[in-house]
Amino acid sequence: MLTKTLLIPTPDGPADAFAVSPDDGARHPAVLLYMDAFGPRPELERHARELASHGFYVLVPNVFHRNGPAPLVDLPEHIDEASRPALFETLWPMIEAHGAERALRDADAFLAFLAEQAEVADGPVATVGYCMGAALALRTAAAHPGRVAAVAGFHPGPLVTDAPDSPHLGFPAITAEVHLGLAEGDMTPESLARLETALTTAGCTASAEIYPGTTHGFTMADTSAFDADGARLHRDRLMSLLGRAWGPGGQPRPRQD
Repeated sequence: MLTKTLLIPTPDGPADAFAVSPDDGARHPAVLLYMDAFGPRPELERHARELASHGFYVLVPNVFHRNGPAPLVDLPEHIDEASRPALFETLWPMIEAHGAERALRDADAFLAFLAEQAEVADGPVATVGYCMGAALALRTAAAHPGRVAAVAGFHPGPLVTDAPDSPHLGFPAITAEVHLGLAEGDMTPESLARLETALTTAGCTASAEIYPGTTHGFTMADTSAFDADGARLHRDRLMSLLGRAWGPGGQPRPRQD
């Protein structure tokens, strides 16, 4: 694997990031991997390396870059329930401040950066997000329908709210296939019904699936929420989604409209 630590120019200052891709001299389709609330760290790098091993260039930016480079909190080696309250005292104001306007400025910058990389193939990208990153992946796909061929979100933060910029309101603009892997309890039955109705009404090729026996954060092996079965299902669903978007040699598959 070819790994890099990077600074990505954005309108609000440089965003630190991590990138990994096959070290084979070829160009590969890109995955923009949006972090969970705990930010870039070895566990997210592990996710990125796994994706890269399947032939992708994976970019993991720090979306809290306005507050400084990662890590912005002193994370324990294993994030258990007892450690979360103190961590979120610091993290929650950053989460609340990272609204749609900031997210879209970042998305423009991240996609522009990917388009300039010698290791990245021409054509569309995928956006993948965990926790708060699921909404960012969806916002990016809605704002750049011509650039995003697949979008996935796992154990997402709020996707259906009454705010005028709720992520679900962007579904009509999305042309990518969407997969949402939910933990039990991530959404109320009412919110899930609104989500599924919004996807259907928008005409999205999409699936929203509750992963049985999981809690929020189930993909992250450095947290007490980790669930091995849920993590395997997430990996299978994600690789299937990417496989449908890209054919042999990293070529985007034609849409079957």
